[in-house]
Amino acid sequence: MTLHRLDSADDPRVSDYTRLTDVHLRKLREPAEGMYIAESSRVLRRALAAGHRPRSFFLAEKWLEDLADVFEQFPEVPAYIGSAALLEDITGFHLHRGAMAAMQRPEPVPLPELLAGARRVAVLEDIVDHTNVGAIFRSAAALGVDAVLVSPRCGDPLYRRSVRVSMGTVFQVPWARLEDWPAALQLLRGHGFTVAAMELTDDAVDLDELAARRPEKLALVLGTEGAGMSAATLAAVDLAVKIPMRAGVDSLNVAAASAVAFWELRPRD
Repeated sequence: MTLHRLDSADDPRVSDYTRLTDVHLRKLREPAEGMYIAESSRVLRRALAAGHRPRSFFLAEKWLEDLADVFEQFPEVPAYIGSAALLEDITGFHLHRGAMAAMQRPEPVPLPELLAGARRVAVLEDIVDHTNVGAIFRSAAALGVDAVLVSPRCGDPLYRRSVRVSMGTVFQVPWARLEDWPAALQLLRGHGFTVAAMELTDDAVDLDELAARRPEKLALVLGTEGAGMSAATLAAVDLAVKIPMRAGVDSLNVAAASAVAFWELRPRD
């Protein structure tokens, strides 16, 4: 392995790991530089299992043995180690989940390829909370969603917190960012999808009613936290659907709602 011991927080070789708590900076920097951060040994292993390539590893010395097989697999990739205090100075937080890695961001999957053979697709409109994005991906992976599409202003699925909350399932579910929004929903319709918005409207049908229709191909659009679905998006979908609720509660957190909907609307054959 190519091991480097760090003795300064200003070492330019670990610039990939600096200011990880600066969300605005990292959201701009990571996609532009074609990278993302895999945090924790489990997430790192899932990224590697998905075929993603590491740029470097970053860890405390005590984790070297635990990841020895990974370092053997990538002997040319530098591994940077240092004291817990020094690593915290570099990243901005205490590392307690093992190693981190700076990973090469995979090439986007062309939309026609992503939709080929898909029966259930989730579409995220401007969901900006990375915890929600990660949780939705985790539910999508567990409950049979074939692909996830995100609007231009939606949070980055490969942002560190999204990846961690998803437990690395963002590497399992194919996804793509739509550029022309909401006009891109017409592309789904062109591929044979019924496009349904999860939104409380006067004409929204109950979730179980839509499930009873057994749509062959369904794209479920989930709106941003708080404001919900935009008027332009609602005008572009085929129908609205809602989860029936009791006791005066009118909505769920978008991640919780996604799990309920993915389960109820799963293909039944």
